[in-house]
Amino acid sequence: MSDPDFLADLTNITASAFDRPSLDRLAPPAAFTHPPRFLLLYGSLRERSYSKLLTLEAERLLQAFGAETRVFDPRGLPLPDDAPPTHPKVAELRELSNWSEGQVWCSPERHGAVTGVFKSQIDWLPLEVGGMRPTQGRTLAVMQVSGGSQSFNAVNSLRVLGRWMRMVVIPNQSSVAKAFQEFDDAGRMKPSAYYERVVDVVEELFKFTLLVRERSEYLTSRYSERKASAIDVGADLTARALATDRSR
Repeated sequence: MSDPDFLADLTNITASAFDRPSLDRLAPPAAFTHPPRFLLLYGSLRERSYSKLLTLEAERLLQAFGAETRVFDPRGLPLPDDAPPTHPKVAELRELSNWSEGQVWCSPERHGAVTGVFKSQIDWLPLEVGGMRPTQGRTLAVMQVSGGSQSFNAVNSLRVLGRWMRMVVIPNQSSVAKAFQEFDDAGRMKPSAYYERVVDVVEELFKFTLLVRERSEYLTSRYSERKASAIDVGADLTARALATDRSR
């Protein structure tokens, strides 16, 4: 676990909670056999919602890569703190987040930020509830649509949110300018550089998810939490990962 000689000069460290990372420890204790699971969120309730249309394009691509997907419909979701967590839409959102191994967040840019519709969904996802962490260790891709020229305010905000929610936010992102010009009457995205970027983003998300999902328990294991709970690192991580895989 840790070399006492290595810790000799680290007098503030609790040796039993200190873990020296290695490639061997990154080897997953059990291989997942189910398809990668993705939750997709969008941020508009309009009948012709371009953030929803872009989200559905991402879903089609994920399915083509072999993923299992769920798109959450924000209609009927109450404002944060305006209903109990037992509200059916809140419970649905949290269950889907727990189920997922990766997520796609897509919001329109409104007044230089994400929409209230989108932010409300994230505000209903706690960092921890009942011993479960609905977002920690999951991969995340961020996208936005704009009515005017290209901007990155919404995706930048989404990155901050993703980091706050302890997610693995992939490097690539998509920002579609003048979104009303980029979709046909059937709601499908037209061929363009914007569409190719969406393909790039989804492909990258899928790859990162394959890389991370079997290792997320180890990657998100923290010294401070191990010290607080006084749990042996190796035994605990192996048991938790195996239990997670059996539940799937």
